[in-house]
Amino acid sequence: MTKTSTIPPLRVNEEVRAAAEAALMEGETLSGFVLEAIQFNIQRRAMQQEFVARGLAARDEARKTGKYISADEMLAGLDKTLARSRKAAARK
Repeated sequence: MTKTSTIPPLRVNEEVRAAAEAALMEGETLSGFVLEAIQFNIQRRAMQQEFVARGLAARDEARKTGKYISADEMLAGLDKTLARSRKAAARK
């Protein structure tokens, strides 16, 4: 069994608390809502760090090899990807 720990209490003004309570789904507690928000942000920040790490690695690889892709080529590739996604969504 894993030990649990507590998050420090959070003081907010009444407007913030009321907005949080209004956002609760049926049966959801304020504590559960706060925990979910913390977990979501931990995951989001990890993804941001991974994104930056991939970008820095790509930059280093490009510098090492001298192989770069122009902005026009990159945008054209993104346009093709978007067009394929839209076409697939339209078929559904």
